Amino acid sequence: MMLPAELLSLKPLLPEITLALGGMVLLMIGAYGGERATGVVNGLAVLLLAGVAGLVVWMPAEKVALFNGSFIVDLFARFMKVLSLAGSAIAILMSLDYMKGAGQRRFEYPVLVVFSTLGMLVLVSAGDLIALYLGLELMSLCLYVLAAFHRENVRASEAGLKYFVLGALSSGMLLYGCSLIYGFTGTVTFTGIAQAAGQGGVGLVFGLVFLFAGLCFKVSAVPFHMWTPDVYEGAPTPVTTFFAASPKVAAIAIFVRVAIDAFPGIASQWQQILVFVSLASMLLGAFAAIGQTNIKRLMAYSSIGHMGFALIGLAAGTAEGVQGVLVYMGIYLVMTLGTFAAIMSMRRAEGPVEEIADLAGLSRTNPGMAFFFAMLLFSLAGIPPLAGFFAKFYVFLAAIQAGLYALAVIGVLASVVGAFYYLRIVKLMYFDDPAQAFVPMPGMLKAVFGVSGLLNIAFFIYPAPLVATAAAAAKSLF
Repeated sequence: MMLPAELLSLKPLLPEITLALGGMVLLMIGAYGGERATGVVNGLAVLLLAGVAGLVVWMPAEKVALFNGSFIVDLFARFMKVLSLAGSAIAILMSLDYMKGAGQRRFEYPVLVVFSTLGMLVLVSAGDLIALYLGLELMSLCLYVLAAFHRENVRASEAGLKYFVLGALSSGMLLYGCSLIYGFTGTVTFTGIAQAAGQGGVGLVFGLVFLFAGLCFKVSAVPFHMWTPDVYEGAPTPVTTFFAASPKVAAIAIFVRVAIDAFPGIASQWQQILVFVSLASMLLGAFAAIGQTNIKRLMAYSSIGHMGFALIGLAAGTAEGVQGVLVYMGIYLVMTLGTFAAIMSMRRAEGPVEEIADLAGLSRTNPGMAFFFAMLLFSLAGIPPLAGFFAKFYVFLAAIQAGLYALAVIGVLASVVGAFYYLRIVKLMYFDDPAQAFVPMPGMLKAVFGVSGLLNIAFFIYPAPLVATAAAAAKSLF
């Protein structure tokens, strides 16, 4: 049977349609099955996300624009969608044992992750300001609920409220920026804005600043980072894991697309904004983490610093810079999921612990966990030949090629300062007297932890697949 031409034209939307319909089916299964259906919903959600990732990879390679340019599917979008879907699926797998132990086995968790991921896919492919806002809000509304998922916990409720209030503020700023841009260019599509924005203008730059402020909030870049430490610490650890992974990938993706697609004519103006944001994020991430005692708060500041490093590539404004951003986000996702697998394994008989001091002497009570955790921390610090070193190498190289020498030098110095607090944890694990041992690591966490640790150590042997795919994805934007 031949399909109508209208339906065939929606083929590039197949991953989003599949995820939306699948999410609704999961919601119905959970609503009718109640608590008993949680395991089934979890399993089906992971299969759905993996299947949609397969669909994204299977899509034809050429660039397609739907709905008068509102929705764009290109190699860049496909690359970032696969990272977002992988991060979400792994985050659900990692949460299974934790949620069961915390008495939080509720089917809403995987459903919210699925709908948040749908928002990410729309966001990554957004070709105008309206699609951008729709994707951003669908992603964010689910995240607000997830932050307060542990309703009986005061810290989780506080985290959810803080995130919601600050998120609403950032959405208002972003919308105000969008309205200014529309007012001064007369269009909402990125291609139309690029044509109208060639001559610049004060009003347009004001709109750009407000738009970037909203996006900085989503990637938790300074000066819109305030929510990150409190939400990371207060939210349940599986939710924090999800926050640190997929939403960051999607937000960086739209940051890149807006800057490169919509404002190529005024690159000199937005480069100045990004250089400041990148510098401030790297420096705050490096210095503010030194005094932290809670490992989730430390990872929050680490995440702020890493977003600063990723934005170095975008500040360069070149295809090599965007390639650096994509390589960085791919490696960042692996390092973050592995590190949070270790944090979620910090459990004793009485429950989970989050203090850095609880890791003391881990090399004697659990040498395997201590070794892989140390490797992930060294990688986060950017020590060669681990994957994290290559992530920073590509963004610094792009900055130097673009003539941003001061940014690259300060970035290297911020890396050196940041290495201090990672090395302090390694010193605790290997040289301090052992604390009480943790309970054995659950099988799923052990698998994620082991795979991410091995990928991190072995990346230098064969980096070509990630680097080449990132290069092709970056070129599709230019």
